[in-house]
Amino acid sequence: MEPEPPTISKELLAAVKEGDESANRSLVEILYPAVRANVRNHLRKRADHDDVTQEIFLKIFLKIEQYRGPQPFDHWVSRIAVTTCYDWLRKQRVRPLVAYSDLSEPEVAVIENSLKVTKAETSDTQRELFSGLLEKLIATLKPREQIVIRLLDLEERSVREIEALTGWGSSKIKVTAMRARRKLAEQIKQLEMQSQGDPETI
Repeated sequence: MEPEPPTISKELLAAVKEGDESANRSLVEILYPAVRANVRNHLRKRADHDDVTQEIFLKIFLKIEQYRGPQPFDHWVSRIAVTTCYDWLRKQRVRPLVAYSDLSEPEVAVIENSLKVTKAETSDTQRELFSGLLEKLIATLKPREQIVIRLLDLEERSVREIEALTGWGSSKIKVTAMRARRKLAEQIKQLEMQSQGDPETI
């Protein structure tokens, strides 16, 4: 059984606000695993992870005087992490649709196999490959769509939780998710058609 992560006490936060360097280091050590996981979940490019993680911690320390509760401190940090990832995605150029020629041989096999087998017959390896393909497809969505689809479908968070993390209304979240799913389904359909040699899609 994994040990419980250290708690963030009021005393520690007070020391951080006072500029205590030791308290600052302790806070970073406690928060780092969760912040890093948040970045990995929302940004596909590993090369961006260090820069975004540093930016999140910079914002945490710059804004820590603003934290008054009542939400738990780690929830407040998660919101900063999600919004920072969203802002980072907005700065990047949206990638074009994934073409059949962009796929690796294993990913091609997954697409072709999806036309022949049911989900129950899919192996763990195939599911892992499809997960990698899905990551490529999600990266082509608009930044807001990427954030929502990851939180809602991949992390299985509720609409209410996403509202708290992003500040977006429930209607906006639901509509964004619907559009994102539609785009992903259309891309998968296009790839399946290309795998069958449809001349209009190659």
